[in-house]
Amino acid sequence: MPAWAKAVLALAVLCVVATWSYLVITQPTDSQWESLADSHSSTIALVGFLVPAILALIVIVPRLPVRTLGLLPVALALNIILGQVIGTMGLPVPLYLDSIGTVLVGSLAGPAAGMTTGILSSLIWGTFNPTVVPFAAAYAFVGIAAGLLRKLFLSAWWKVALVSLVVGFITALLSAPVASFIFGGTAGTGTGLLVSFYRSLGFDTITAVFLQSWTSDPIDKLIVFTIVWLVIRALPQRARRTFAPEAKAGTNAEAPATAPRP
Repeated sequence: MPAWAKAVLALAVLCVVATWSYLVITQPTDSQWESLADSHSSTIALVGFLVPAILALIVIVPRLPVRTLGLLPVALALNIILGQVIGTMGLPVPLYLDSIGTVLVGSLAGPAAGMTTGILSSLIWGTFNPTVVPFAAAYAFVGIAAGLLRKLFLSAWWKVALVSLVVGFITALLSAPVASFIFGGTAGTGTGLLVSFYRSLGFDTITAVFLQSWTSDPIDKLIVFTIVWLVIRALPQRARRTFAPEAKAGTNAEAPATAPRP
């Protein structure tokens, strides 16, 4: 990867960190997601998470193999359809299930492909459900984590389960400030019910949102990683090798046949 590409990715990471830190430190109360012109903090959150997502895509997408790009439409559809059904159809389920495609691509094709799937999911889904756009960094993190840990999907289930809980905890840490300070902790039907439950126990809104995230996200990622673990183990070895990031374009990563001796 050339130096300019690394610099762009570093800038994207810094933008995400700065935006997240701003939300945590200032804890804004003027958020009006429906009217960005009247909300300084909502505008900062949108720009701070959207711009680095686009920068990362500009750097990563041209470097992905065609075989990996072919996986993306299916993965994106899986993420968006499940996420939309769970999140907006009134189901009282405090889960998301909107990252199965992201984890599947990451586990097959590596962290760059997983990150791309997560970001594209938030951007495409955001065209008709804008509330998901500020969570682009969390979606990207899930894809990166799945890619970095992809070899674990061929190991024992308990290892995948343990890692998924850690990934869920970190994802909650990334998402909770957005849910709390931008959406007031009500972004989602089932998750909103869980926030209300914690508030009924006497917790303030911020604490209730963090507790909801630390309840929902680990369980959600446990389910998602388990589903992908089952899929990966069911795939033939040749299919897994075809999408491996180490595979060369135009090959299926199988060992080349040797020429017969004269």
